[in-house]
Amino acid sequence: MQSTPFVFGRMAEGENFTDRKQERERLSQNFLSLTNTTIISPRRWGKSSLVKRALEDIVAKDRNIKTCSIDLFNVRNEAEFYEQLVAAIIKATSGKWEEWFAAAKEFVAHLRPQVSFGSDMREEISFDVQWDKAAKKPDELLDLAERVAREKDCQLIVCIDEFQSIGGFRDSLAFQRKLRSHWQNHQHVCYCLYGSKRHMMLEIFANPSLPFYRFGDIMLLGKISNADWGTFIAERFAKTDKSIAIRQAEYLADLVDNHPYYVQQLAQLTWLRTTVECNNMIIDAAMQGLTDQLGLLFFNNVESLTERQLRFLKAVLDGVEHLSSAETLSAYKLGTSANVVRIKKTLQEKEVIDITDGKVEILDPVFKHWLAREYFAQ
Repeated sequence: MQSTPFVFGRMAEGENFTDRKQERERLSQNFLSLTNTTIISPRRWGKSSLVKRALEDIVAKDRNIKTCSIDLFNVRNEAEFYEQLVAAIIKATSGKWEEWFAAAKEFVAHLRPQVSFGSDMREEISFDVQWDKAAKKPDELLDLAERVAREKDCQLIVCIDEFQSIGGFRDSLAFQRKLRSHWQNHQHVCYCLYGSKRHMMLEIFANPSLPFYRFGDIMLLGKISNADWGTFIAERFAKTDKSIAIRQAEYLADLVDNHPYYVQQLAQLTWLRTTVECNNMIIDAAMQGLTDQLGLLFFNNVESLTERQLRFLKAVLDGVEHLSSAETLSAYKLGTSANVVRIKKTLQEKEVIDITDGKVEILDPVFKHWLAREYFAQ
């Protein structure tokens, strides 16, 4: 059986990685010059794939550069943050587990390293951070990356995904101040910070009153262009002896607003339905199949929203620009302008909408399609 030429739900690597040439070059240059970088975009726009590809690019050019990555998705406090950070740094700058222990003894002697083996028999290192000691002397842990890089005569790139999670730590503002005060002085290390909750990341890095304001280069990741998607999809079809015209491939991408995750998913469903040559009927059938597949999930999402929140989304779908005008408030029964402010905030926190330059957009393009064609059409 022929394998599908499209990838979604995991990082896109190699030929599965689509375009992002300018972003790759910019990020790679930042890494090489040790410029701290923040990447901000909505969920599933390919941040992790971009970072991984840029890291591969620079490591291929300079073997003296070491890289480590951590994910804060399930990290709930400072102690767990330090455990993840220390383990990643030691592992990235040392060889096998014997060297991990030696490095741990040299750089963080008071922590207790532990080595375990996963189901694939790969070693993993972790540390038992004694919070009472770490809280009194966090400097050693926060400066660990710089110290290790300096003494090992290398450069280190530390990538942290779901960075907005630190906003949920106890006394988060004080913790952010500690991080910034140490990291901004590092000369052999740069930090790449990114996350899936765009509004929270913007609050942390674009608010002049918060510690991480102007921490480094901020990359606001945009969508891949429709033309680039068209070329990519057509080429991937051709490599499997199937064909799709560029205009049809662009039509496919446009159906899901050029959203990276959904373009790949819809392209796969379309490819599976295509025997030799694709046409618009096949694409439309694939789109309907995708919408039906996610319909129950979307219905559950709608069940969690209030009537006013739903009427607000209907106004957005109808293209209403002045959502707080008296005419809109009356036509869509939204109550007062204060209600609209609260609705916007709630839906943004739920990651249902995004607000850019004052314009409200429904984040999930297939959910948007389902609302328009299925839910509000009833």
